[in-house]
Amino acid sequence: MRIWGPLTAVCLSTFMLLLDVTIAVVALPDMAASLHASLSDLQWVMDGYALALAALLLGTGAAADVLGRRRVHVVGVVVFATASLLCGLAGGPAMLIASRALQGLGGAAMLATTLPLLASVYQGKRRSVALGVWGAVSGAAAAVGPVLGGVLTDGPGWRWIFYVNLPVSVAAVWLTLKVVPESHGSRERRVDWAGTVTFAAFAGGLTYGAVRAGEHGWGETGTLVTFAAAVAALVCFVVVERRGADPLLDPRLFLKPAFSVVMVGALAFNAGAFGLMAYDSIWMQSLLGMSPVGGGAVFLWMSLAAFVVAAAGGRLLHGVPARITVGGGLLLVGSGQFCMTVLDAGSTASVLAPGMVLVGVGTGLVAPGIAGAALAAVPPQRSGMAGGAVNTFRQLGLALGIAVYGTVLTSRMQDTLPRDAAHALAGGAAGALRGGFSEHALRSAFASGLNTAAVAAGLTATVAGGLVIVLVRTVRPTRTEVTESSAPTLTEEGTAPLGHGR
Repeated sequence: MRIWGPLTAVCLSTFMLLLDVTIAVVALPDMAASLHASLSDLQWVMDGYALALAALLLGTGAAADVLGRRRVHVVGVVVFATASLLCGLAGGPAMLIASRALQGLGGAAMLATTLPLLASVYQGKRRSVALGVWGAVSGAAAAVGPVLGGVLTDGPGWRWIFYVNLPVSVAAVWLTLKVVPESHGSRERRVDWAGTVTFAAFAGGLTYGAVRAGEHGWGETGTLVTFAAAVAALVCFVVVERRGADPLLDPRLFLKPAFSVVMVGALAFNAGAFGLMAYDSIWMQSLLGMSPVGGGAVFLWMSLAAFVVAAAGGRLLHGVPARITVGGGLLLVGSGQFCMTVLDAGSTASVLAPGMVLVGVGTGLVAPGIAGAALAAVPPQRSGMAGGAVNTFRQLGLALGIAVYGTVLTSRMQDTLPRDAAHALAGGAAGALRGGFSEHALRSAFASGLNTAAVAAGLTATVAGGLVIVLVRTVRPTRTEVTESSAPTLTEEGTAPLGHGR
């Protein structure tokens, strides 16, 4: 217990927070029926969690350096558990969305401190083993999320996808307090609250604008005002970070083309690979009549391919430049999405399998290597900042992907269905529409919308992959240890991925 207890404690919380990225996907139709939720409500159930992770990851990491990493980690687990209970008790969409955002706050505190805590306990070969186990747990959480979510939704009900976190949280808190020593970063570092607030305003405004565009149109006044506010928040963030003594993210790093392109790649990766998962699940359950377990099992094509490739790639692709693995992986993700653009009114879920395998292979290449590509593009003293930025942009990409592709989906469906019907169908209300529309019309509209959204996702990943291959020219070999920064960075053997984010 003394040797591997800290690893067990950290892995418990890591598994839990990454599981909640994917576990809710297959429960969305049941949530919609139970809470009378709209499409935008379902989008925010997913985006509230991802956005909070993206907006608060760097800020909570900086706070942990000052206040103590174990203390912040334990507080994060308690907040996460409390939010999980509130999610399960939610009587309406608003409470569920707010609770999901609170979950994201707890998750950010947990994720920002996991690797620094491991780095403070383990050294040398033990550190490599610990980080390898942590990476495997991260991948396993993403892989089992849809299946476990389906089993719980089919069994005791969707609320249990959140209640299951409670006993795990109790065990994680007890074990962390018992076996994990406290550690700090630089006690002279100041927490950049202004940077945290302005970045959160930018990320939230951008995502809200994309969701609003799906309901009211891209040119609607409220949508334009929201995007303008997001741009203003971004300008404020850049000004604050340029002037701050301890910035969360130094804007000058983006003057390096390689770093900027890797951040674009991180954002495009989670958007292109995982942004359509929620809509695939709604299509399979509400139109094809699949159970939550059956719908969740379909995603195993992707998860297992990613797991196998990531595990094998660590040895077989050692020494291959990151621009090839990351850029090539993004191209495979794009190819996989293009393969899923063949749906029609008679399609079954098996049509998705080849594309999902390709997306999974691409994920297995990108996830382990993208943090290393970011680290290689910055000076060593900025490695912690770069590692945290990668995970921030990945979660922001997931939130934007869900919002933007949902707008693309409904816009295409409106070619054949009235606007209200298109939004209801995309939100899982096919049953309520069957009296007014034929089954063929509903299936055809949803298939057409998914095809168009998959084209958008494929283009996102393909363009980013091309940019990475062309512009990320220099990747220095490195055996960088996990830094004393609060952000996840490179391990001795490679990178420690942030799960699959889906």
